[in-house]
Amino acid sequence: MEYINEVNLNEAILHVLDNNGDEPIYDEYTLELSDETYEYILKHIQKSLKDEELKYAVFNSERNIVKELSQEYLSGQGAFIAISKEIAKQLFILMKSNGNIPSCDLIVVSISTEFGPMLALLKMDYVKNYTHNIEFLEDKIGINIIPQFIGLPSGGQRLQKCAFIKPILDENSFDLMLIDKQSKTKDGEDYGSNYFISNFLGCTVVENERDVTRNFIKTAEKWTRNNLKDNAEAAEVVRSSLKKKLKQEDKIDINEFSQDVFGESKDVAENFVQYVKEQGVGEHVEVDKQWVENKLKRVRLKIDKDIDVYINEETYDDSSRFEIVRNGDGTINIVIKHIKNYIEK
Repeated sequence: MEYINEVNLNEAILHVLDNNGDEPIYDEYTLELSDETYEYILKHIQKSLKDEELKYAVFNSERNIVKELSQEYLSGQGAFIAISKEIAKQLFILMKSNGNIPSCDLIVVSISTEFGPMLALLKMDYVKNYTHNIEFLEDKIGINIIPQFIGLPSGGQRLQKCAFIKPILDENSFDLMLIDKQSKTKDGEDYGSNYFISNFLGCTVVENERDVTRNFIKTAEKWTRNNLKDNAEAAEVVRSSLKKKLKQEDKIDINEFSQDVFGESKDVAENFVQYVKEQGVGEHVEVDKQWVENKLKRVRLKIDKDIDVYINEETYDDSSRFEIVRNGDGTINIVIKHIKNYIEK
């Protein structure tokens, strides 16, 4: 997976898309990228690019205005402000046709990365904030708390929908990265489910190495919980073997892994392989090494439903400080060694 670490903002613009209005409110000027504004937008972009729900996608072959406009700009043929207004117009049309899509500000940003130029589309859904209101009543001051419904997400909040569009090239395996989190109403209905991907961007999500790696880990853990819930010793063998493979191998053969872990227990090995394949895991898993490195930095163990242990990877692998001892009867002992200091929280 392409992990983007270097992001520079070239220019940005904000348009107001309020469902209560008949038309969008277009900005005719690019944003003044003061230090504070630059940092605010950059934080949202960086946080989104690191989000676990960031997906790869390819544009569909059918005509799509967002695809055409973004490529026009990225090829140096279109004016930034004019193109951003047309993109905002397309989103507003969808919002007006579906009353469940929340009002927002759309920030369009031209960015440079180590992988080349991209066009970022940030849907800034409004958040509820509060302020005070001061009134003079009969020569006395009265102060009330007033809700405001047009606040923008803070730099620490995660965006629900955004896209990062690349120039379309033959050698690319994907055209854009996106986040499309589905918010639920009280009735359990999606807010305009799938409109962002299908109708606005006109693209199809494709799997990347991180998705494949994560799905394999989740599936293996789910199988282990279901089949070895009363056999901590066997469960530990599966988990430790998986961690070892993820660290050492660039590609994992599911059949070989199952045979290595379960040995002569052919029925169990076949059951494991069949289960992971049913969950959409292929015979070979391309390992996203960077994601694995970040994932395994900290290990959380939930022990017998009433003990939680958080431990970093270095200590977990250090037998002089932490050790899992197999007792041979399906149970294990977890030993924390040479403790110099501890505190209660």
